[in-house]
Amino acid sequence: MENQKTNRRLLEQLSRSKIYQDYERAFSAATGLPLSLRPVESWQLAQHGKKEQSPFCALMAQTSRTCAACLEVQQKLADNCVDGPLSLNCFAGMCDTVVPIRIGKELLGFLQTGQVFTRKPTRAQFDRAARQLFEWGLKADFKRVEEAYFHTRVITPRQYEAMVRLLTIFGQHLSEISNQLAVQQENAEPPVIARAKQFIQDHQEEDLSLGQVAGAVNTSSFYFCKLFKKATGLNFTEYVSRVRVEKAKNLLLNPNLRISEIAYEIGFQSITHFNRVFRKLVGRSPSEYRKHLPQFAAAKKDK
Repeated sequence: MENQKTNRRLLEQLSRSKIYQDYERAFSAATGLPLSLRPVESWQLAQHGKKEQSPFCALMAQTSRTCAACLEVQQKLADNCVDGPLSLNCFAGMCDTVVPIRIGKELLGFLQTGQVFTRKPTRAQFDRAARQLFEWGLKADFKRVEEAYFHTRVITPRQYEAMVRLLTIFGQHLSEISNQLAVQQENAEPPVIARAKQFIQDHQEEDLSLGQVAGAVNTSSFYFCKLFKKATGLNFTEYVSRVRVEKAKNLLLNPNLRISEIAYEIGFQSITHFNRVFRKLVGRSPSEYRKHLPQFAAAKKDK
């Protein structure tokens, strides 16, 4: 439960970040499609209220039964999305897609887009969808439903595949920066937390304890523990690990530093512990991470 709360808080940080908000605006302006960053478990329609929301989908949201049909598709996407993007069609023939966002190997949430046809809808297709809607109790005017349906955006499968590829690349980038956001200072946080974070940054290579940091900011360990978790969404040990891993990622750029040297330089007392924490937060071991850095990949290719 605590882990879910931490992940949800981190996802909220991502959704408020400038890089996500800029991308969402650019994506929607370029494609005309809505984009949302949503948690793994959500009982709200991902695109509800978005300017780019399909007018047909907006009508469907008016009754509980039609709304439930959309939520069922949304849940199926979440349940079946494993490593990469996943697309499904709803009962009306529209396509929805999710791209997973992870921190290390842990799933944080999804980028979701869609409410689009990948082939021009037919009259027979609309008639089937309309019959189902009215069986579910939709009270909207038939002509209005028809107009909304046939005004839904149509994108070729090839174009849609390219858009999903762009989303996947962006999703990978969000996954990369999610750990950075977890250790960033927020302007609204209490001054004592800002001082504690700075102390951790300055002394991360030491064998830090919660009591040591609490003493450095003139608070009791008990009070500091509660305040720190409330302000950051992370416990003290988790936060220190994230700070050290971010430092490690920078040090791994230096080809002259061995991984064991990096581990001890940033405060880990065991190379095994360092490897385990790094893999958990980044999704790969330090050596695998270094191997995929551009300069190391290029050097390997030249040999």
